[in-house]
Amino acid sequence: MSTKTRAKTSRAPGYRCAECGWTTVKWVGRCGECQAWGTVEETGQVAARTTAATSVVSPAQRISDVDSSTAAYRPTRVEEMDRVLGGGLVPGAVILVAGEPGVGKSTLLLDVAARVANGGSDVLYVTGEESAAQVKLRADRIDATADSLYLTAESDLAAALGHIEQLRPKLLIVDSVQTLSSADVDGAAGGVTQVREAAASLIAAAKKYDMTTLLVGHVTKDGSIAGPRLLEHLVDVVCQFEGDRHSRLRLLRAAKNRYGPTDEVGCFDLTENGIVGLADPSGLFLSRTAEPVSGTCITVTIEGRRPLVAEVQALLATTSNSQPRRATSGLDSSRVAMLLAVLQQRGGYGLAGDDCYVATVGGMKLSEPAIDLSVALALASAKRDTPLPQKMIALGEVGLAGEVRPVPGINQRIQEAARLGFKAAVVPKSPNGCGPVPQGFSVREVSSLSDTLQLLLPAG
Repeated sequence: MSTKTRAKTSRAPGYRCAECGWTTVKWVGRCGECQAWGTVEETGQVAARTTAATSVVSPAQRISDVDSSTAAYRPTRVEEMDRVLGGGLVPGAVILVAGEPGVGKSTLLLDVAARVANGGSDVLYVTGEESAAQVKLRADRIDATADSLYLTAESDLAAALGHIEQLRPKLLIVDSVQTLSSADVDGAAGGVTQVREAAASLIAAAKKYDMTTLLVGHVTKDGSIAGPRLLEHLVDVVCQFEGDRHSRLRLLRAAKNRYGPTDEVGCFDLTENGIVGLADPSGLFLSRTAEPVSGTCITVTIEGRRPLVAEVQALLATTSNSQPRRATSGLDSSRVAMLLAVLQQRGGYGLAGDDCYVATVGGMKLSEPAIDLSVALALASAKRDTPLPQKMIALGEVGLAGEVRPVPGINQRIQEAARLGFKAAVVPKSPNGCGPVPQGFSVREVSSLSDTLQLLLPAG
């Protein structure tokens, strides 16, 4: 059976944004997609090709005849990473792991590579940013060596594909995809064209050999993944590895996952001896004081589907300045300013002449409205210089009218607090209640900030 093929090619000057890959037929100063200035560059010639249908080599299958067992999860032996991925690595899947420089991406993936290799699978680690000796030094430091772990320092895409063809590993790690370049494509390594070519070639190899591929990606100044946005659409999983440079805590989140949930969070502790998964990270976010201290309040936030106990601390100091200072760490400054206004107008607390400092313990970042009540109580406790009851948590969103609104997952938060030894909770009133409460745990429901302050910090 013969099939006729027709191709029509036209060439015209083209321009592409170096940040997001947006293309246009004429030069503009500002990208029409990401709105960045000065990033649109000429790419020479843009070829458009239209091809007629060709003969089919592999006929389409009924979906009931497809064997899905070949795509079963394979655990990485890093429980926190398996949690985020939905169970482990899927053969043929391509996973993009992005994060800021120095956050620990290479350390995490080297640990994953060693654990998979110790399980009996061949693993190829391609590094384009370091020499093989430098990677070996880090592997020795974190005890991430294995006989089945192969290492090569390559920045040439063709050479990397040659290593893949020769070894046929079960797991491929490329650190990073922005360092690979092809001699057949114009542009410098890390450019839009080179990144697109490297990603497309590695994805094709992953599907061909049923090889799970982990790609390390750089991020831009605003925290988004560098390179063309097309890269995020091509891969199967996009993970963000984040954390404060001055904190040991690292969080792994899935922004996209074709094989599992995107609302899970993996917690890791980055130390000088490597990176360790934290099944119970709440201890990092609580201070350890023998005596109760004013200006502190415990709350429970939810990261993904995981409840985490956190502590909010507040300090007020009388000032003679006409504009008191408002400083926050780990909290939204505009949200804290709003709570200060509500506390003054609805709660009767005079805070206009005080410098205000509010922070979280352990460098944790809290952003959900459920922590409003704990921030307000910490501020009130600091103003009264009176400690709040011990072993108590506070949950609730505070409105401008001084009302305390319900928040999602109250029962889940209570269960986590009870598991860690807390005995009481102050929560918003809800039509459906807060669900079953653990034995020995007391719950007080409140409807307004003034009622809460009268309950916990009575005047007089």
